[in-house]
Amino acid sequence: MRTPLIAGNWKMFKTHLEAIVLVQQLGYELEGHDFESVEVAVCPPFTSLRTIQTLIDGDRLHFKLGAQNVSSESAGAFTGEVSAVMLEALDVRYVVVGHSERRHIFGETDEVVAAKAKAAFAHGMVPIVCCGETDEERSGGVTEVTVERQVRTALAALKGDQAERVVVAYEPIWAIGTGRTATPGDAEATISHVRTVIAGLLGDGPAAEIRILYGGSVKAGNAGALTAQANVDGALVGGASLDASEFAAIVKACKGNVSP
Repeated sequence: MRTPLIAGNWKMFKTHLEAIVLVQQLGYELEGHDFESVEVAVCPPFTSLRTIQTLIDGDRLHFKLGAQNVSSESAGAFTGEVSAVMLEALDVRYVVVGHSERRHIFGETDEVVAAKAKAAFAHGMVPIVCCGETDEERSGGVTEVTVERQVRTALAALKGDQAERVVVAYEPIWAIGTGRTATPGDAEATISHVRTVIAGLLGDGPAAEIRILYGGSVKAGNAGALTAQANVDGALVGGASLDASEFAAIVKACKGNVSP
């Protein structure tokens, strides 16, 4: 069984002091939650990673720590970048790579995303590789072509069991921060296609093990229907992860869809 993952991408929100309050509230909201049935990760800004790592350890919280980005380089004269070596030292478990905002605002190519995924694995972390189409691509009927290219390029850079441990997040760009959400059927159709692509690259066995998340205006009100789909293994949550009660409700909605 694929263990569902609910990961909160805070984007450029919350100071390190605000981050403490949010994670403490989340810990309270999810007290008694079975983290082996639904895994929970928080991905704060870089400035809060050390603070949240200390909080998780000190309060013995069961959240996994994630970063929102990573450099493909391990060290060097790259002003403003953060390396996988640095993240590894902070016990970061997951790294989001290829988010649409990184691709479309900062110009990251499929090849850059693949290099970042490779760097994350090289230092003991698991990349959450994002893929997704624009509104124009959706209207043009090339959703499957777009996500297939993105996934193929990212997985081609990985070696051995790395590709089998990667997490993929399908995030239709037209649904991110817009309030628009893919229907559960639409999400399932595209994610099912992604799994078929992975099976063609790695075989049916590994494809059945890889977790594929949905992201794009996920809220407590739609999380249950989305994660109930056969191929949807959780969610990468944006704005709703900034509210402890809302994010906890999403986790609980996903838990309700896990078979005993």
